[in-house]
Amino acid sequence: MKRKGLAILMVLLLSFAFLLPLLSAQGTRADYERAAGLRGKIQGLALNLPERPSWIDKTSRFWYRKTVKAGFEFDVVDAATLTKKPAFDHAKLAASLIAATGEKFEGQKFPFQAIDFVDNEKAVAVDVGASRWRVDLSTYACTRIGPAERRGRFGFGGGPGRPPAPSQEPRVSPDGKWEGFIKNHNVWLRTKDKKEEFPLSWEGTEGDHYELQSLRWSPDSKKLAAYRIRPGYHRKIQYVESSPADQLQPKYSTYEYEKPGDVLDSCQPVLFQVEAKKQIIIDDSLFPNPYYTPGLGPNEYSMPDAVWWKDSRAFTFEYNQRGHQVYRIIEVDAATGKARAMVNEESKTFFCYYSNKYRFDVQDGKEIIWTSERDGWNHLYLYDGPTGTVKNQITKGSWRVRGVDKVDEAARQVWFRASGMKPGQDPYFIHYCRINFDGSGLTVFTEGDGSHLVSFSPDMAYYVDTWSRVDLPPVMELRLTSDKKILMQVEKTDIQELVKAGWHAPEVFVAKGRDGQTDIWGVILRPMTFNPKKKYPVIEYIYAGPHGSFVPKTFSAYSAMQSLAELGFIVAQCDGMGTNNRSKAFHDVCWKNIGDAGFPDRILWHKAIAAKYPSYDISRVGIYGGSAGGQNSTAALLFHPEFYKVAVSFAGCHDNRMDKISWNEQWMGWPIGPEYAASSNVDNAWRLQGKLFLIVGELDTNVDPASTMQVVNALIKANKTFDLLVIPGGSHGAGRSSEVPEYGDRKRNDFFVHNLLGVEPPDWNKTEAKK
Repeated sequence: MKRKGLAILMVLLLSFAFLLPLLSAQGTRADYERAAGLRGKIQGLALNLPERPSWIDKTSRFWYRKTVKAGFEFDVVDAATLTKKPAFDHAKLAASLIAATGEKFEGQKFPFQAIDFVDNEKAVAVDVGASRWRVDLSTYACTRIGPAERRGRFGFGGGPGRPPAPSQEPRVSPDGKWEGFIKNHNVWLRTKDKKEEFPLSWEGTEGDHYELQSLRWSPDSKKLAAYRIRPGYHRKIQYVESSPADQLQPKYSTYEYEKPGDVLDSCQPVLFQVEAKKQIIIDDSLFPNPYYTPGLGPNEYSMPDAVWWKDSRAFTFEYNQRGHQVYRIIEVDAATGKARAMVNEESKTFFCYYSNKYRFDVQDGKEIIWTSERDGWNHLYLYDGPTGTVKNQITKGSWRVRGVDKVDEAARQVWFRASGMKPGQDPYFIHYCRINFDGSGLTVFTEGDGSHLVSFSPDMAYYVDTWSRVDLPPVMELRLTSDKKILMQVEKTDIQELVKAGWHAPEVFVAKGRDGQTDIWGVILRPMTFNPKKKYPVIEYIYAGPHGSFVPKTFSAYSAMQSLAELGFIVAQCDGMGTNNRSKAFHDVCWKNIGDAGFPDRILWHKAIAAKYPSYDISRVGIYGGSAGGQNSTAALLFHPEFYKVAVSFAGCHDNRMDKISWNEQWMGWPIGPEYAASSNVDNAWRLQGKLFLIVGELDTNVDPASTMQVVNALIKANKTFDLLVIPGGSHGAGRSSEVPEYGDRKRNDFFVHNLLGVEPPDWNKTEAKK
């Protein structure tokens, strides 16, 4: 019996020794503290990390900001003399600014990120708080010169945003003789001295009216183009702000918001010949069903702008047909009012006007440079303006044009960005190029195996190339455009202190997608305390919006995914099929199937990692994301519960019929078909398996909060168990960016710790009582 008991004890001890790596140091309070303090711990440890340079007026000099131990340093480089020096005496400027503004900061942690050289570089102008200050570089005297000019970038907060209200001032003709205005819904003209006025149109009514902001004068002041608008259905979302800061009772508001399938405004172009007082209503055979919304934001398609040729022979506008499968540049002859298509773009799936469109008119419309994916990749084409035929394809190959930086009409050259053109490199890396209009003379200015950010000097004689990868810190090089020769290595980022602090780079991982041929690229982030002998649950961060690609490609010392990994997870991200910036076929996977979200590729990618690394435990996989990622993460549990077990979804657009019209009809098509229901998290809520946590802000104007609440309703009807957090006053970033991120992140982290690690999170209510 003793021997038998001893044997049992030995088995238990061996089992415990085997399980110890699986059970220890994951999801503890120490892990939480390390995760919360990670940003502060590593902030500033990557030294000489440069930001994008800015050329000073039309000189051969540029300034840039870089990290130093004391904070930041601003330097100036002269490309002609190859000299580098501080932009100013940092200690003197800091002391002077503190004295003048009262703004307190330590060392060189200046309260501004950018400078402007003024007064022939004798001074710099900076924004501190709400004010703009001039700092004399000889005396360092500070003078307030007005309100702040520079503005930060928009974050997650809010929705599409409204453009400034259009001017209601009359539209004055180029020769100054006439004023165009709207009276009783019609177009009128009057002389500048207001002694004479008369109508140009008569048929406008409340329900079919002319818009003042659409009036466009021809350069010769003899013609006027305008749009007559027939209003569609202007949907309004109703909001209740439950807990306003300035009063006890709730507040109520509305927000105009078109959704897929809504009847849209129609716009009819009209030409007026002033001397003859003649109206010509343009035949709409070439543009019968325009997609037009009232300018809700930068990615909405607002009223097509009538653009006159400089010689006043005609005007053009762009026609996006409802459904986004036909896109045309329409030219209207000023003498006859006859319309013709200068460019006719048609697709069996979608024309990606949302992010891929580019147009440049050469020599007043004699030629047009246009982007198209007609050969399977996004490339540049040269059109003959008068005939509307393609003269030649400018760029070609199994790679894509990502943007155009400059068109040199005199030299007949295009300066552009591209990705996928370097065999053996990540196909998302950006490279900078130049090519002749006829497709000859392709020159690639960037060489390093990384993603590049280039800034050319005003005369294009020099360029600064800053490049990096997620696993390679930035290098900044000054090069000569004529032969690409390196003139100076301006900066090379030093990460020695960062590495000493325990930082390690994300791992880039590539695996084949669903077709067995296409590479799927992603990154893997492990905790700083990573032990390869242990098993770690996997959490995927997902955003599968078809308008872009989202896996990071450049260096960053800090990542929010790394903070999550510190709790005892391996966090990963990849771009599956259906996202942008690869081939047209890769992108088309999302067509009328946004619920796919690249999951067949993602799952294979995860399995390939697990096959290589035993520590990558795909029996415990979580997923999280916001907005489109909110839809995707919930869909993971509905459509792929055999793989994904836990999901956290922020502000999800869970049903594409409930979300903004522009983004959703672009990918899901029009008119609304059964595909919308097939991809809907609401209609498929009954499928839920696993653990789901939904988070929504009650005032989200980007995605209707009802989208989340309808999922909640469907889950309740299906008798499903789930978690819900509604954030009072929260908008689209509620719980994950600028709005109570600590609370939202902690709730997300707790959910993963509890359901993937099987560990009870710390009791956050056991805190020291407030004094």
